[in-house]
Amino acid sequence: MKIAIGGQLSKEEIKKEILKYNGDGIDADIFTDMDAAMKVKSGQYDYYFGACQSGAGGALGMAYGVLGREKCFTVAMAGRPPKEEKIEDAVSKGGKAFGFTNDQLEASVEMLMKYLNR
Repeated sequence: MKIAIGGQLSKEEIKKEILKYNGDGIDADIFTDMDAAMKVKSGQYDYYFGACQSGAGGALGMAYGVLGREKCFTVAMAGRPPKEEKIEDAVSKGGKAFGFTNDQLEASVEMLMKYLNR
């Protein structure tokens, strides 16, 4: 699995968190938002993860434009942790881009990796 990291905040922290799951052959690389979204659209990368203050705008803005809103999901917001049923639903609907806030980074990545590794 290959994950492109975009968004406005915490790119290094997202990468560090993803790489905790590296035993499953997971790669994670940091790009500009445009490059990350284009790499997912072209199939070079499987998923896009991004963080910002809201978990939507700055995290997923470019992904919305490149991949389409139906492929993009905010999985956590400030003070609102990710919910398993929401992530499971997003993945089952073919989600490719996932946004969250800094305060929910660890929990979001952990839960996303659980459902994306199935």
